Amino acid sequence: MSRTTTGVPPHPAARPAATPRGSGFWVVGAVLVLLMLSSSVPSALYVLYQQRWGLSSGTVTVVFALYAVTVLLGLLLFGSLSDTLGRRPVLGTGLILAIVSMGLFAGAGGLGLLLAARAVQGLAVGLATGAMGAALLELSPRSRPALGAQVNSAGPTVGIGLGGIGAGLLVQYAPAPTVLSYLLLVAAFAVALVGVVRMPESAPVGAPDGRRRMRIAVHRISVPAAVRGRFAVLVLTIVAVWSVGGFYLSLGPHLALSLLRSTNYLVGGATVALLAGAATAAQLLLGRTAPLRTAVLGLCGLLAGLGLVLLALGLGSAAVFLAGTAVLGGGWGAAFLGSFRALSALAEPAHRGELTAAVYVFAYLAMSVPAVLAGMLTNIHGLHRTSVGFMAAVAAVCALALLVTLRLAARTRSEGSTA
Repeated sequence: MSRTTTGVPPHPAARPAATPRGSGFWVVGAVLVLLMLSSSVPSALYVLYQQRWGLSSGTVTVVFALYAVTVLLGLLLFGSLSDTLGRRPVLGTGLILAIVSMGLFAGAGGLGLLLAARAVQGLAVGLATGAMGAALLELSPRSRPALGAQVNSAGPTVGIGLGGIGAGLLVQYAPAPTVLSYLLLVAAFAVALVGVVRMPESAPVGAPDGRRRMRIAVHRISVPAAVRGRFAVLVLTIVAVWSVGGFYLSLGPHLALSLLRSTNYLVGGATVALLAGAATAAQLLLGRTAPLRTAVLGLCGLLAGLGLVLLALGLGSAAVFLAGTAVLGGGWGAAFLGSFRALSALAEPAHRGELTAAVYVFAYLAMSVPAVLAGMLTNIHGLHRTSVGFMAAVAAVCALALLVTLRLAARTRSEGSTA
């Protein structure tokens, strides 16, 4: 069996696998993209659900937030489970839950099953997140050690973009719009599950066995004391990034349809895809740039994009809104890539799952809480006024994150020059 990037023998739970180490990396990358793709598919359907079932904007954001809350639940309960049980069994269980959730979505005829599907989906993603992040770092090709962090940050944006545009196309032009997307994903997840079963185990040895191993795993999400200061600075960027993502995934399609004065469901999905596509492009362009510099560039892009979106809302301009969304997406991708790479460098190999899970706890809190507040305020103040207030508040968070990141970068350069 192949050696892992940590330089230690394979995890004791590992069995001989037919998939080589390099292929295992891409299997995990595909699982990450598929899970994120499936999470964005309902975003393209929310407008249709609203029309068919009479849902308010506030209810839509509650449905969206339930996903984020159950992701958090999975992270808090099982975020470090793969550090002790191994990456493969945790990823496999997450994929089985994802298949169940797609079945619930396909069978949903009202709000009840939609909520149940979102909850199971969130638990699947929360369970798998720590394992995916750690496995990608451990299985990175030796010739490209930074590729794991790049896929960790680009995978969500690629998946979200593909889910938005793919679901939009199916909803607008294919039969059974609330069923077909989910059935296709059931098949994709089944193929991914076979790949996970055959991939090598990458978790390091040293985990306790049996029931004690499970008890420890369920309670461990932590940030080492020595790096908590840097973690606090960098995670502020994560909060800014995923606040924007949460808004676009919940209310973005509705806002786009309003500004473009369109009834074409593809418009909503395309808006999500534009944001995520620009994010992916920025990550590819800046993949070799230093992490903190990438984060600073991303935060500047976020501020510029938020300014353009605010201008679009003031003018009622669809063209400015689309331009602002593209700029915002570029900033989103760069900021997430830079901050994630800097954060991933803080973890020791045996604690990668813990730290990765901690990062995503903040990400999903930022994605869910502001979106729910925005949805509630939309019922009171309307979508336009709520969007203006939301964008202004996120711009303030971005400005603060930019200030503290610049200070961290200056301190890092100072420490490097004196070393």
